[in-house]
Amino acid sequence: MATLNRVSLIGRLGKDPDSHFTPKGSKVAQFSIAVDRRWRNAEGEAQHDTDWFNVEAWGKLGEVCQNYLKKGRLVYIDGRLQTDRYEKGGDMHYYTKIVLRNIQLLDRKPEEEVEEPGEDELAVD
Repeated sequence: MATLNRVSLIGRLGKDPDSHFTPKGSKVAQFSIAVDRRWRNAEGEAQHDTDWFNVEAWGKLGEVCQNYLKKGRLVYIDGRLQTDRYEKGGDMHYYTKIVLRNIQLLDRKPEEEVEEPGEDELAVD
């Protein structure tokens, strides 16, 4: 049977991307996005909650994220879930992130005059 590991989200960046290079020279950018949920409870009162997701972009896609993403930008992201494990103080800890495959910028502030790549959707295969 085939398997599938895919996540698609629309949200706003919580901070500007941070980037660094691995020891082998690959660029990786990391950022978080906030995804809001709104609903009404049984009494009809409006409710609101925000879920935060950690995102990681590698190589050329990481460079694009570093150059064009800023805190507050609305983006569509598509990627896969990956959980890393590490031990600290004798306890095992888990860190789940989204490894980015595609990103699409969904908003543009009128005062922005940024030249972006030719296509609306940026992808790395």
